[in-house]
Amino acid sequence: MDPRSRWEQERQDGKNKRMKFIVEAAERVFSIKGFEKTTMQDIADDLNLGIATIFRYFPKKDKLIVAVAINVVERYYNLFTAVAAKNATCYEKMEALFDYFIADIEPENLACTKLLEVFESYASTSLEELEDYQEYTLIRKKIAKTLTEMIEEGSLDGSIRTDIAAKDVLSSIINAFGLFSRKLSLYERIPFFEDELDPHVQLAIIKGIFMEYIKPKQG
Repeated sequence: MDPRSRWEQERQDGKNKRMKFIVEAAERVFSIKGFEKTTMQDIADDLNLGIATIFRYFPKKDKLIVAVAINVVERYYNLFTAVAAKNATCYEKMEALFDYFIADIEPENLACTKLLEVFESYASTSLEELEDYQEYTLIRKKIAKTLTEMIEEGSLDGSIRTDIAAKDVLSSIINAFGLFSRKLSLYERIPFFEDELDPHVQLAIIKGIFMEYIKPKQG
């Protein structure tokens, strides 16, 4: 690489690193104060930077909000691709995904889970489409594609039922299970009848029902 190209590469690497630091700081602050109450100055203060530096990379707060959401959903995409790469049957991969969603309501994971839930509400009520929102939806589509490929493998390895529309069923199950686990993370406990069940117990019960449903029928 010639000196000019090396300089350009180092400059771009430095810019990407600074943007990453800003997005990580914004995620921390948004998790505490929420999107509406957080100011760009709050994020600058978290990093001990001048606010002009924040605006240089993110001219509008909405652009930074979407960048944070993309950063969060990319972690989910990495999870799905990691599970998809396992040397396991489709049934075992589905079980691994359910286990992840159950772990997602642990205290150390709550901030990330809540942030994504709030973002989707924020985006859906925005008067105009948020800048860079297409990039966010693209990653969601990549997650859906990865799930579809896992399901297609299941139709071949015989680990899940073939007498159902597997793609529709499993997509619905994953969406419902993920949504419910995120709701539990927001409200911590949802009362059933007169007693309140531990969220982990609720999710384990639902996981058992779903896993039994997709299991191949004997005989």
